[in-house]
Amino acid sequence: MTDFRAGFVSFVGRPNVGKSTLTNALVGEKVAITSSKPQTTRRAIRGIVHAADGQLIIVDTPGMHRPRTLLGERLNSIVQDTLAEVDVIGLCLPANEKIGPGDRYINEQLDSFPRAKKVAIVTKIDASSRPGVAEQLQAVSELRDWDAIIPISSFDKKQLDILATELVKLMPVSAALYPSDAVTDETTESRISELIREAALEGVQDELPHSIAVTIDDMIEGTVLEIYANLFVERDSQKGIIIGHQGQRLQDVGARARVEIEKLVGRQVFLSMRVKVAKEWQRDAKQLGRLGF
Repeated sequence: MTDFRAGFVSFVGRPNVGKSTLTNALVGEKVAITSSKPQTTRRAIRGIVHAADGQLIIVDTPGMHRPRTLLGERLNSIVQDTLAEVDVIGLCLPANEKIGPGDRYINEQLDSFPRAKKVAIVTKIDASSRPGVAEQLQAVSELRDWDAIIPISSFDKKQLDILATELVKLMPVSAALYPSDAVTDETTESRISELIREAALEGVQDELPHSIAVTIDDMIEGTVLEIYANLFVERDSQKGIIIGHQGQRLQDVGARARVEIEKLVGRQVFLSMRVKVAKEWQRDAKQLGRLGF
């Protein structure tokens, strides 16, 4: 009988290389929100993958970046703390983009975490030709001596089973760390606030994505789940953008969020959102604390 293995893996990489999408694809359920905006992930979110011979706990973290605000510094320290504890670090590099300075910078940072095994995950192979993927695999192999190099596509689920198998092999021998029906240790409330933020990120430009934070005031159980939420921005001008002409944009955000929340809770939802201004909250320690950072 093979030994059961269980442990923690974290995916790192530049913003938008598909870390959260990969987490969701492996878990088989949406546990991390996704967006084309950088720094979408703001906490360490755990997704749990169950295999016959093991259990993977994927810790989805904010992208590594050079911080410009106190929030940015706090996000970076989440990444550092997480990577110091995990058993395996998977560096995600897209198949359809040449390895750039950002990738090399993150690869160098991995030397600061000698405890973890290192795996290269070449993502988005569906978006590249076969020769392109082969070329990228060769370039990736020259970055360091990897424990494994695995090409995958989260989009059409190519080679995800192989990735899961290889990751389990690299984990320590251990009993399961979570019950067999668990997919995440996030609370329903925090998952709902993230789904609202994901909907609000759709179609916003430039600095605004970083300025959006969501809190839940109240959730009232019933046949219909009533949710009362606050959407925080940093300036009055941003409040106008989020609300939109005659409140149209906020209605769209509510409609998009409600679809995802109803999938999560399995029933009808009434969602009430208020947009509030918390001046320069990304740079203010007290406000960051209030907003849960």
